[in-house]
Order: sequence, then structure tokens, then C-alpha cells
Amino acid sequence: MPRAAAQPTYAAYTAVWKFLSYGLPEAPIILAALVYTHAKWLQSLLAPLAPFYPYAVFGAGVLLGWRFHRSRLLFALLVLALADRTLLHFASGHGLARDRVVYQAIAVLLPLNFAALALTAERGFLTPPGMMRLGLILGQVALVSILDRATPGLTAALLHSRLLPGWMFAWTPMADPALLAFFVAAGLLAAGQLLAPTQTGRSFAWAMLPAFIGLSAVRPGNAGFSSFYLATAALILIVAVVEASYHMAYQDSLTGLPARRALNEALLRLGGHYSVAMIDVDHFKRINDRHGHDVGDQVLRMIAAKLAQVPGGGKAYRYGGEEFAVIVAGRSAEQCLPDLDQLRKTVEDTRFILRARFRSKKKKEKVLTDRGPGERVPVTISIGVAEKSDRHLKSDQVIKAADRALYRAKEGGRNQVRI
Repeated sequence: MPRAAAQPTYAAYTAVWKFLSYGLPEAPIILAALVYTHAKWLQSLLAPLAPFYPYAVFGAGVLLGWRFHRSRLLFALLVLALADRTLLHFASGHGLARDRVVYQAIAVLLPLNFAALALTAERGFLTPPGMMRLGLILGQVALVSILDRATPGLTAALLHSRLLPGWMFAWTPMADPALLAFFVAAGLLAAGQLLAPTQTGRSFAWAMLPAFIGLSAVRPGNAGFSSFYLATAALILIVAVVEASYHMAYQDSLTGLPARRALNEALLRLGGHYSVAMIDVDHFKRINDRHGHDVGDQVLRMIAAKLAQVPGGGKAYRYGGEEFAVIVAGRSAEQCLPDLDQLRKTVEDTRFILRARFRSKKKKEKVLTDRGPGERVPVTISIGVAEKSDRHLKSDQVIKAADRALYRAKEGGRNQVRI
């Protein structure tokens, strides 16, 4: 059997990891919540801490949302907190018939609010758009209260309309309009992720699941599990904010490569011998000036895709501007030369084809591709490489030595590798 057929390709590994990572860390959080609510021994063990869980989560969420200016998180926490208070009152058993109307209204509005928050941009909290959002959420509460008091019979009839087969959802106290609201919200979030995937949209989509379980867990005299699951929905949204902040600091948003801070930390973790290659796009300013910054960004993304598969076990990073870095652990600069030169040739041989894609009669978009007709954009890279040695013991010294080698490569005519 050929070796290529015996081993999965890099693309296959990437696809599998991308599929699995879509559920991290949200799926383990939901799984842990399900284990807790079905394991009596675990509930007994954590009984002293359980009452504080919702307060701790919501408190941490408010602090993080305010500190990092995440208004959508704050509004989502407000929606969940209102739902939680309503469910506590519903499950207490007081005024059960009346509370069933309010409960169904909350079950309808919560998923729709989640979809609206996920599919709209950050607008701030103490801003006119933020105040409008706050007014809409509080207005929903006022409207439900007014309708429940003014026309309780009509409101109850609307919220308990029979729209789905009764045998399908007999296990949940949610009526058909609430179930349809969840289906519509889930469909909108799924469509949004397919068209323009974002970390925020993904977190709202996952948070819908514990919110649905929490609303379905409401029973008279039992509100603990519903509060627990709504707090878990809030926890998923909070973790997404932390994860997004991490990616902003450690991952380059344009190319998808690890950023300069990740490079510095990786170098600190390397204790043995290693080499660093500094890579610069030749005449990048000329590309920007002639074709525009959007084409320049496309060039960087395409080069980053080549660097992500650098041979020899190297790890690529976005250093800044049009400059990249590659760390190769356990190899000398001399040993890295063949692989780096192969990388240089790969970029040089890549067909960067620029063509216009017409959107309207007045506006056209320049698209960079590797096939089809269009204008050829010549793109090459220069590489300088240095290794850790007695002369260059510290990581910043190795980077400076690689930078000097890169300068020699550019002074020598570009499109070459120098030590």
C-alpha cells in the first residue's frame, strides 16, 4: 500500500479537528450539567455549593461583560435572569394558572431574543442603540404583564395554540408556540453560522440547548434544575467571551495563524535547540499600492495557508505586517534550509490570479485565486534563518539574528533564503 494512502492527509486531520473543535468547550459543559442533574451522589456532594452557582455565574458574567464591553452578553444575562425569576415564581406553585401564561410567554421570547442578539452587532450598553435594546427587553416584560391582566383568556389561548402533534412534545410543559420559537431561533442561528460563522453566534446557538432544557425542567415545587440550566446557558456565553478575548490576543484574525504573543510564549517554552525563520513578502507595498489593501490582505491569507503546511515540522506565526515567523524545534539552521527553500519555491510557483467579480454595474470586487483567467500577480518571499547557539542564547537574540539574515536576503535580490 502506498504511504500516502496508509496515512490520513493533513487536510483530513484538519477537517476532523475543525469538526470536533466546534463543540469545544460548549459540549463538555452541557454534558457535565446533564451528569450533575442525573447523578444523585454528585448532587449530594455539591449540595452546599449548588445554591451559589447561579449567583456566581451571573455575577461573573456581568463583571466580564462590563469590563470587556460585551453588551450582547449583558443583555443575554438580563433575559436569562428575567426568565429565571419567572420560573422560580412559576415553580413555587402560587397562582399556577396565571403563571403558566407568563411562563409560556417567557419560553417564546427567550429564544427569539437570543437569535436577535446573536445576529446583530455590538452596539454598546450606555449608547442609544443599547438603550433601545434595553427598552425592547423591558417592554416585552411590560407587554406580557399588560396582556395577561387585560386579556388573560385571549393571551392564554394564543400561547397554548395547538400547532404540532401532541404526542411529539408531551414530555415538556412548553406549548407549541414556544417550541416553534425555539425552532425558528435555532434555524436563524444555524443559517447565520453557515453564512458568516462567528464565535458569538456559535455560543448563542449552544446556549439555546441548556436554556431549552431549563425551561422544560420546570415543575411546580421544583425550580432548582431550571435555574441550574439557565445559569449553564449563561456560563457558555461567558466562556465564549473569555475564549474570544484569548483569540484576539493570541491568534491573528486576518490569516488565522498564531499571533506574535503566541510566538513569544512558544519560544519561552522551548528549552533545547531550535531555529527561527523570519519571512517577508517581497514588494508588498507595491502590491498594496497597485491593487489595493483588500488584495494585499488576500495575498497574506494565501501565503499564510502555505506557511501553515511548512515542511520539516515547523510552526508558522504572524509576526506583524507582511512578516511571518516559523519555529523549527530540534533542528539547526543548516538543516532547515532545504525545507525553507521548498517553501519559497511553493510560494513562487503559486499562481496568484487577480480577476474582477462584478456585483453590480457600478461596483466590482477584486478576487485573488489560484486558477482561472485574470491578471497574474507575482508574489515571492525572502527568508532569513538563525538558530539558538552559544552566541544567541536568548529567544530575542535568535529573532534578531534571523532578521539580519532576512535583511541580507532582501539586499541580495529577494526571493531567496539566507542564514
